[in-house]
Amino acid sequence: MKTDAAGTEVVTGSEAALAIHRSINRTAAPYPRDSNVVELFESWADRRPDATVVRQGGRTLSYRRLNRLANGLARELAARGVREGTTVAVCVARSPEMLVALLGVLKCGGTYVPVDVQWPDERLRAVLADAGCELVLSDQAPQLERRTDGSGCRVMPIEEETLRPLDTNPVCPAGPRSIACVNFTSGSTGRAKGVPIHHRGIVRLVHGATYGPLDERSRVLQVTPVTFDIATWEIWGALLNGGTSVMYPAEPVRLSHLDRVIKEGGVSILLLTTALFNSVVDEAPEALDTVATITSGGEAHSHRHMTKAVERYGPGRVVNLYGPTECTCIGTWFPVDEAPREGVPLPIGRPIQNTRVYVLADGAGRLCEPGEIGEICLAGDGLAAGYLGRPDLTRAAFVHRSIGGTRERLYRTGDLGSLLPSGDVVFEGRLDDQVKINSFRIELGEITTHLNSHPLVKQSCVAVRDNRGDKSLVAFVVPAGPSASPARLRDHLAAKLPRYMVPARIHLCDSFPLTPNGKIDRRALLTAHAASARSGEYIP
Repeated sequence: MKTDAAGTEVVTGSEAALAIHRSINRTAAPYPRDSNVVELFESWADRRPDATVVRQGGRTLSYRRLNRLANGLARELAARGVREGTTVAVCVARSPEMLVALLGVLKCGGTYVPVDVQWPDERLRAVLADAGCELVLSDQAPQLERRTDGSGCRVMPIEEETLRPLDTNPVCPAGPRSIACVNFTSGSTGRAKGVPIHHRGIVRLVHGATYGPLDERSRVLQVTPVTFDIATWEIWGALLNGGTSVMYPAEPVRLSHLDRVIKEGGVSILLLTTALFNSVVDEAPEALDTVATITSGGEAHSHRHMTKAVERYGPGRVVNLYGPTECTCIGTWFPVDEAPREGVPLPIGRPIQNTRVYVLADGAGRLCEPGEIGEICLAGDGLAAGYLGRPDLTRAAFVHRSIGGTRERLYRTGDLGSLLPSGDVVFEGRLDDQVKINSFRIELGEITTHLNSHPLVKQSCVAVRDNRGDKSLVAFVVPAGPSASPARLRDHLAAKLPRYMVPARIHLCDSFPLTPNGKIDRRALLTAHAASARSGEYIP
């Protein structure tokens, strides 16, 4: 690969390929790129002190009240040693107190690390250790104290009655390039990967959004767990635009209740995972009748569900979104104004504001022509800092290239795509064995790593079963001893991985079929799985 005078590798391509990429990447738009999250929130607290910032059921908080509570928490955190760059874990159920916790950490210049009380102990401790957290804010402090005992991590309770408001805003030392939060995603090595997100990335995500209106009139649904990257958009899309966060209760989502929350809260815009979007469209489509902008993403959409949605809600309301955690949640958008044609893939569209997308072939060395499949690469102010404590992974995924004379820092998504003549990007699959199940990003290698660590496992393989759009994980194991059982192996995984990563079924096999290239034939295994589903969990 050629390099320029500065030693940066040069991406080649025809004039036609360069022209279409230049056309779709004219996304630069003014926004407060030199501000941090705290400054923007406090500016709205000054301008709209009495406006409702969060609503959850019958409970509301004003911008003034939320800001004062976050100030008080920041004072307490500072007294405990939280400074610029300090990582603080946040394990608080969806509630106004969760917002207080996030803002309190940021006001000190700290970095919040969302964690889930339902994670297994091993994963919880690993994330706290990898992120360097010495403090956890939690509304379930006694339980967390028992589970983190001996880890060197202190637990600080967060409860409404113990929060002490403070009028004075502390001086926030964070800059636009400071790390606001760290989201953890599945990793192929058996350990979750931390993705540090800049303040600037969050500001770019929600300011001047091309994919839907976000302003002081916006009422944004907050329904996903804070550990999921979509929550970044849900929370800050409201708080950094003077709008209102309409919070679903902390309980598991029920469609009848979701309908009521949306209607009573006057939700105007939301972002549903593909799985939840499909469930709503199938079982409770009336829930979205009053929502002006319905966005969805997380995995490939089915034509059937998109057709039903467009036919019910009409043009100008449904938007398909795409973007990995590494680009701060959203990278591209596509307005679905008409039912997709059968056999024609639904595009993921064009880059959002202050974001650029390239489809590259030859190891990210050549721009693809329209219709040619290559790797989707993203650039712009939304890119994460890399992977926490993993310079090897960072070097492989975040690369510098010179494209048309412009030096770009690219994130290689590992997703395959192609450009339509219109300039819209179409998702075409993956380069590796990363999958999406119910919009959770899962590295199949992480599951096999933990299976293979069990002494009763000789060899394992994990695949995805797709039953008319209903995807589930299936594991296949060649046992190392007669006492191996699916139940025993499932318990082993449940002690190490989140529930969504534990396969729905585990099959024991004598051996694995191989492809002509000598690789495990997952298709043959899945066929055998379907044939044996009624008779048991052993595949001869």
